[in-house]
Amino acid sequence: MNRRHFLAAATISSATIFADSANRSRRPMGITMASYMIRWRNRKDKSIQPAWKDALDVLDHCQDLGAGCLQVSVRGWTSEFADDVRDKRESLGIALEGQLGLPWADKALEKFESDVKAAKEAGATILRTTCLGQRRYEKFETLDEWNSFVKESRAALERAEPIVAKHGMKLAFENHKDWRINETLDLLNHLGSDAIGITFDFGNNLALLEDPMEMVKALAPSIMTTHLKDMAMAEYEDGFLLSEVPLGEGILDLSAMMKVCTDANPDIWFNLEMITRDPLKVPVFKENYWATMPQLNAPDLVKTLKLASQGNREILPSIADTNLIAQIDFEESNIRQCFDYGRQKLGFS
Repeated sequence: MNRRHFLAAATISSATIFADSANRSRRPMGITMASYMIRWRNRKDKSIQPAWKDALDVLDHCQDLGAGCLQVSVRGWTSEFADDVRDKRESLGIALEGQLGLPWADKALEKFESDVKAAKEAGATILRTTCLGQRRYEKFETLDEWNSFVKESRAALERAEPIVAKHGMKLAFENHKDWRINETLDLLNHLGSDAIGITFDFGNNLALLEDPMEMVKALAPSIMTTHLKDMAMAEYEDGFLLSEVPLGEGILDLSAMMKVCTDANPDIWFNLEMITRDPLKVPVFKENYWATMPQLNAPDLVKTLKLASQGNREILPSIADTNLIAQIDFEESNIRQCFDYGRQKLGFS
């Protein structure tokens, strides 16, 4: 038996173990690297301990954290590094989901396929991506600009689909404060591919005045992976504030939303995205907010503003007045608090 045959057999055995354990209790929570935005961006600073050089170091941390899956960027990985990641994650019993960018032009296809192949070599089957790296209401000033983006996104996903399908992979684009429910469904129907689905973020669409529970129900058949989070809200002069908070401290019905996901896809990973940052401003009282969303209606606005006015905390968390070391400590504390809550209240092993 050569190395490839042995690893294939090991992967099948591991999948069987995970399936059996899922019948007894929920498997461990995963984590996305966006949860470590502060620490990862400052990984070259040797005064911050422990500094991370690459995904191999993060896998060690996942073991200490008790994470069962790591969702991490695979952009630019060599075949040799992908082999190293695969060997390490298999030795630790940690699953992998890749993150990569879309091919926005034909000239980007070679790099995109290289990233897909590296992710597969490392053992990933699901690839998370985004169409928009920013927030819709901050990026676009006119409906024409938004419509152009929709066409470009469709074209990018159309370029990507044959490649991910050829390699037996799944590409899951995120509701990244860009797509509303109907727009997401339109895009999925347009693509019509089993290789393309959704990375469902539990809280993002509050910023687009949508009910997260309604969204998860609408998209459930197409959800391939997740960003699990809880959200808190508050009012401010131009609209409302939106902030990730430790699981159980926000307004989301996490258990109910998770059940919708697992009923549709029992093998889904719940990857924590606990982003430690200042609250996001959602300026619904400014004209620019509405420029690309003429279909929004008063009931949606009223419902969301009511959530913000009721709130669930007097003060939303902020890092603006803290130094880098304090921010990294706060980030780690938030994440570990989420993992503790997940094991105690959400059934994660």
